[in-house]
This record gives sequence, C-alpha cells and structure tokens, in this order.
Amino acid sequence: MIKLIKIDEDSRVPKYKQIVDSILQNIANGNLKINQKIPSINSFSEEFYMSRDTVEKAYNILKERKIISSIRGKGYYITRTKLESKVNILFVLNKLSAYKMKTYNSFINTIGANAHTDLHIYHCDETLFLNLLDKFEGAYDYYVITTHFKTDELKHLSFTNEVAKAIQAIPDEKLVLMDNIKLGMEGEIIKIYQDFENDIYNALKEGLSKISKYNKLILVYPDKAVYPYPRRILHGFKKFCVEHEINFEILSEVYDDMILKKGDLFITIEESDLVNLMKQIRDEEFILGKDIGVISYNDTPLKELLGITVMSTDFNVMGETAARMILNKEKGDVKVPFNFIDRNSI
Repeated sequence: MIKLIKIDEDSRVPKYKQIVDSILQNIANGNLKINQKIPSINSFSEEFYMSRDTVEKAYNILKERKIISSIRGKGYYITRTKLESKVNILFVLNKLSAYKMKTYNSFINTIGANAHTDLHIYHCDETLFLNLLDKFEGAYDYYVITTHFKTDELKHLSFTNEVAKAIQAIPDEKLVLMDNIKLGMEGEIIKIYQDFENDIYNALKEGLSKISKYNKLILVYPDKAVYPYPRRILHGFKKFCVEHEINFEILSEVYDDMILKKGDLFITIEESDLVNLMKQIRDEEFILGKDIGVISYNDTPLKELLGITVMSTDFNVMGETAARMILNKEKGDVKVPFNFIDRNSI
C-alpha cells in the first residue's frame, strides 16, 4: 500500500496534507478498500523520511473524519470509503444553545445530502479555538466560524490577535464568517452577521408604543458570564433609552427576592435570569404583561410556547443563508433579520 502514496518534495503543500490527499485519492480511485490496513506511523515516517509528528497529524485528521480508525496492537484501517465525493465542512460554534442549534440545523437541512458537516464547540475559549483550526488546517472545503471569546474576567471579546491570524490563514474561498464579524476581514469571503448595537436599538423602536407605557425599562445584562455577550447590545440599549427619554436601569442579574414594582419592564438575556424573573412575578402575584412586562433576547420554541415577547435574530435564516451561499458559490455580506416579536408578556 505504501507504494500508492505520492509525496512531492518540491511542492509547497504541507506534507501532512499531501498524505491526507493521497489516501483520499486512493480511496476515490478504489485502490484502498474498507477494512484495509494502512502503514503504521513509524513505517510511514521511515519510508518517506518524515517526522512522526507530520504523519500523526495526517492520521489524526483522517481519524476525526472517520476515514481511518486504529485498533490497539494491530494498527490503522480504512473505515469509510463513501464520504469524499461530498463537500466537507467544519462548523465551529462558540456554544451549544437552543438558538445556535437552530442555525446549525437549518444549515444542515439546506446544505443537503451532498455535504458532510462536522460540528465543534469551543466554549468561547481562545486556546480551544486555535487548537481546532490548527488540527484541521487544510482538512475541509469550507470553514463556517462564529467568533465570540471571553477574557480572564469573563468579559466578551470578538477576537484576539492570535485568532485573527488563524482565521486569516484560511483561504478566502473556504471561509464563512457567521454571526459576529467584528474581525473586519475584507476580500471575497462569505459573511452572514448580526449588527448587535443597531439590532436592539431598532427592535426597541419597533416596540416603542408598548414600551413607553411602562415606568422603567430594566436590562439584565450579565456583566460576567461563561458565554459572554457583546457589549454592543448595551450601547444600543442605552442609545434607545436616551433618545426617547426613557427611565432605565442596567442590572447584571435577576437577584433572588428582587424588589419588583408595577410598571417595570424587564429585558433578559440569559435563560436563567428569565426563569428566575418569571418565578418571582408569579410568586408575588403580579399579572404578566399588565403589572410587569418581560422581553427576552433570542427566541426559542419554549419562549414561543410561553408567550414571551422577544427580540431575536432569525437564526434559521442565518443557517439557510450560509448553506445557500456555499451551494451557489456566492460571496459577500448578508445582514440577518432581527425582529421584535410581540406576544403576551408586554
């Protein structure tokens, strides 16, 4: 089998990628069959005078894509032969939430059966993110990426210098930036984004007639969070309140036994704050939508079921648009709709 592998010493393509591409090409040509054994890392390294790290990186990429598997004491075997005619996509999210999964599911439904998509979560952690991109460098046809990170103080960060370098190393034709594009990359790439400051500002303007009936507008913005939110949300909220002379307050959380007053209108971002607030409204026998109002940030099926008014990006459109632009080989910037959805809670 080793004779089937072609490595070009004069090529500028990294050696690990040449290994991956050569094995995939031999699978496509029918030279490698399911359950066929391939050389060990040491054998490969000795045959081509490569470092073990180079061969191991190639094998790890193939293992992640479930093309090969290893059996302790026996070696490496081909485990999949029917994938590589498809478009291969790495889909990278900062967190696993109901609305993020809306985006992912709509992407999968739209991209169709001729694509294979691997989902990875980096939990707003820079190191995890950089390791992911390094591990899968050159392994996919498209990289769909959201960029939300956290500082040591659990504040939101759109990107770091290292993150910017890693993303800029991805070829333009393979890159899809989604959700947060403050990185500011130019070129012929796909960008599907939210405009956090203007989105909340315009949504609140849309609901102004109802909002203005309340005495005080209270935004519960988690100042420190494991999955922090862009501070541009705060800026848009303050801009709206100042321009329309609305009495407002910003809290970092919904406190237990919080003082609630008739005429308060709350905007919650975290699900835990919404649950805590709703419980206190019920326990103190306030009438939701009359005595106290509630608006939640980002829609979910449960909020729709409970009749909670929301301000929300259309996450289905975000995923559908990303998939459609990949399928049609389109490039450009697309602003995702952000809607004020009036229900029974104000």
